[in-house]
Amino acid sequence: MAYEVTATRRRPKTFDEMAGQEFVVATLKSSIETGRIAHAYLFSGPRGCGKTSAARILARSLNCEKGPTATPCGVCTNCVEIARGSSMDVIEIDGASNTSVNDVRQIKDEVLFPPNAGRYKVYIIDEVHMLSNSAFNALLKTIEEPPPYIVFIFATTELHKVPATIKSRCQQFAFRLIPIDTIKNILADACRELGVTAEDEALFWIAKESTGSLRDAYTLFDQVVAFSEGHIRTELIREKLGLVGLDAINRLAEACVQEQAAEALLQLDTILEQGVAIEQLVIDLAEYFRSILLLKQGINREALLGYSAERFSSIVVESLNSKQIEQALSILLNVYRDIRYSLSPRFELETAISRLSWLRRWIAPSELKEQVDILRNSILNPHRGAFQTAAFDPQPRTSADRKAPETDIRLQEPIPTGASQGGIEKAPSLTEGFKQYLAARASQRDYNGFPDQGSKIGNHVENTTAAVGTAGAATPVVTAAQMAPAASAARIAPVVAPAPAEAIAPAEPAVPASLTEQTEAQAQGAPKGRHLEPDQISELRQELINLLKKERGMLASGLEKTADWRLELDNPEGPSLIIPARDRLSADLLQKEKHSISGALHQMGYTHLQIAITMVEPKDLAGGEPGVDNQIPPAVETVRKLFRGTIVRIK
Repeated sequence: MAYEVTATRRRPKTFDEMAGQEFVVATLKSSIETGRIAHAYLFSGPRGCGKTSAARILARSLNCEKGPTATPCGVCTNCVEIARGSSMDVIEIDGASNTSVNDVRQIKDEVLFPPNAGRYKVYIIDEVHMLSNSAFNALLKTIEEPPPYIVFIFATTELHKVPATIKSRCQQFAFRLIPIDTIKNILADACRELGVTAEDEALFWIAKESTGSLRDAYTLFDQVVAFSEGHIRTELIREKLGLVGLDAINRLAEACVQEQAAEALLQLDTILEQGVAIEQLVIDLAEYFRSILLLKQGINREALLGYSAERFSSIVVESLNSKQIEQALSILLNVYRDIRYSLSPRFELETAISRLSWLRRWIAPSELKEQVDILRNSILNPHRGAFQTAAFDPQPRTSADRKAPETDIRLQEPIPTGASQGGIEKAPSLTEGFKQYLAARASQRDYNGFPDQGSKIGNHVENTTAAVGTAGAATPVVTAAQMAPAASAARIAPVVAPAPAEAIAPAEPAVPASLTEQTEAQAQGAPKGRHLEPDQISELRQELINLLKKERGMLASGLEKTADWRLELDNPEGPSLIIPARDRLSADLLQKEKHSISGALHQMGYTHLQIAITMVEPKDLAGGEPGVDNQIPPAVETVRKLFRGTIVRIK
């Protein structure tokens, strides 16, 4: 008897023998039992999943002498002839070799004749998507209204190539890939039928390599059985087919995650010397890291991993995080795309292995951002006992201050002594000198152009003094340089370190009677602001504009377009400089830049001068005299606002 391949010998003959297509089987059986037989069926799905077998079983079910029945007998004349492929009522057509209109015209002529021996004349057209558009169009009318004894069964692996007009006239059934566990069990039955023994892992590898196609699994199974001599072993398969074993990949991956680049390259050379193809090795490495990623996510299904979870190296699983494994997969996938056009595929793979050797040091951008945020928060919100100054950068107020070198404040604070009481640690106290420094800065209301900063610092000193207390707390030592008024607070770098024993102040430092006395004592040595006379406003204006032109050209231009400035001395909060804007747009701009103007004035030495932005009066804008009503027409006002101009004369 001639040898018959396993895929043909074990082709299913009934619906119950079909594996992995429960939905299709249940629907077809139900339609046959209820007599709801369609005139056209469209079977679609991947290769080797049972489309043609299902079409033949359906033809046998319709023409069986006991039918139509969902369980054909398989012994009657019609069943035997259909199984043998010699039935005159079941015509199988290869769509790839019968693509023309003439072939379809022949079918249209044949359907006029009734079946020879069965109830139905069944046309099975494989790879129907290969028909030409003209052939499909010629077949439309026949499919839509065929004779009652005609049944069309179309099978295709590329459903998207079938015209929608054909799909709408057929009942569609989508065949699915067969699960790996199901294929493995079917292969085990085939081994028992042939009297061949097989390792469980070897059968699992064959099922995994078939990628859901039972026919591919049978084909690979026949090849393995041919050289296995009655016993299928994983090691023998790896040796004969030139495959990379999981143990070798584990050793290669362990060398990579341990940052042993030389050892990893030597392992790569050993694998390639065994005759393993570079493309196959890249595929195996990608599948390996995919399995590691699944393990990292807590997935232990053997059907997804390809091996049992225990076979994978625990060193690799524990050394990498999910982001690093995804980066490894990205490297390998890019290598597989690049080796096709590379000067040397081996060079590409060796470069990829070298890159995988520093994979543990790779940090994802999202993780890096999180660490930067944590570091920033730790700087902005230091622990109790550490000090951080505000990010102010006041400008020097005099020419002497401008030349004075900047001095950093360095805090030297000892570790608090004494045990905690009641589970609450005592906060370390500030030094007397530092309290005085804060008090001196609090007295300067115009601190960096923000009049309310001084009061905030003063409140901070009062709250800190009240909360710290004096009993049982060590006192930090502050250098004398911190009292320099020209020190830039933005560059203050607090350094917390234990102070030497001789520098530690007494346990109860002497605190002045009131904060006001400290403020007055420190303010005596502070530089005083320049005094502004009403007749000096023009000079002040030109000096301020010249100063702002260096860095704030737009603001300087806006100040040049303002009306005459004036000085009000009766303001209870201090002298006020009134800057009248000629239009609302300029007024809004100057109002937003009020702090910049104030800061520039402070730099010039006018530390106690308040700024007020106002709108110029309509009569002044028109150039009229006081008491004269010069009404601006709406059209003129619109043009003035549009071009940001100045009204010179109104007739």
